[in-house]
Amino acid sequence: MSKAQPPAPNDAPDPRLTAALAAAAARVEAALETLLMVPEGREARLFEAMRYATLGGGKRLRAFLVLESAALFMVNATCAARVAAAVEMLHAYSLVHDDLPAMDDDDLRRGRPSTHRAFDEATAILAGDALQTRAFEVLAEPDTHSDPQARADLVLGLAHAAGARGMVGGQMIDMAAEGKELSEAEIARLQALKTGRLIQFSAEAGAILGRAPHTQRQALAWYGRDLGAAFQIADDLLDALGTTEETGKTAGKDQAAGKATLVAILGPERARAQALLLAEQAAAHLEMFGERAAHLRALARFVVARRH
Repeated sequence: MSKAQPPAPNDAPDPRLTAALAAAAARVEAALETLLMVPEGREARLFEAMRYATLGGGKRLRAFLVLESAALFMVNATCAARVAAAVEMLHAYSLVHDDLPAMDDDDLRRGRPSTHRAFDEATAILAGDALQTRAFEVLAEPDTHSDPQARADLVLGLAHAAGARGMVGGQMIDMAAEGKELSEAEIARLQALKTGRLIQFSAEAGAILGRAPHTQRQALAWYGRDLGAAFQIADDLLDALGTTEETGKTAGKDQAAGKATLVAILGPERARAQALLLAEQAAAHLEMFGERAAHLRALARFVVARRH
């Protein structure tokens, strides 16, 4: 029996946003190709696994946020692409490790075998480790920004987003909560750490690159916070109601594992309404940027209407 389709807004994706997302994905793919070149030597297999985990797939949502927020401040396109690539490396590392048998134990990612299945568990662990450290290396390199303070701020921001009080801490809470009942507030905090912090940093990164005033950086951070929350609810809806073919990863795993999600405690309809409200709040934070932030506003709508 086929699953019911997740409820979604009636409006079709904005074709301008679709084109912008495709262009951004191509830009970051080219940057990743350059930054993850396979060297000669016995470590080549490690780089092959890093490239397998990072290249040729994914929504590139976080990279798009970096590029679009950087464009608001007329940041050099090459510099912005390097930061976008670093964020994607960090994100890819998290997916490689999440899929491991000791974590979420998933054999499928982006419609193909997970990295530990395509290679082996030890190589996947090392590839994740290397992607994480390469991300910070790229941010710290002079080619990313001429101002050492901007590079330091990028490194610090990504470390906060990814560490024990960010993505990794959220993953720990998520694992500890399996099979347990959490309140709506507790689930919101879990998801803000596990998913939201990296999305928030991605939106804020353009302001760091552009040395923007605090008010503008704060507005983008608030946008990223609410966008991340909406994105996670939409992801949970897809897991509950979508199919493996649509999502490119094993559907229904959250419920089977007893994961704590807002969909589980609110139901699909109320969860969808909450995601739409968060998307509207996210877009409202961009008022000061006017039409220059049109793609970012459209993205807020897109994340709750997507089918993969």
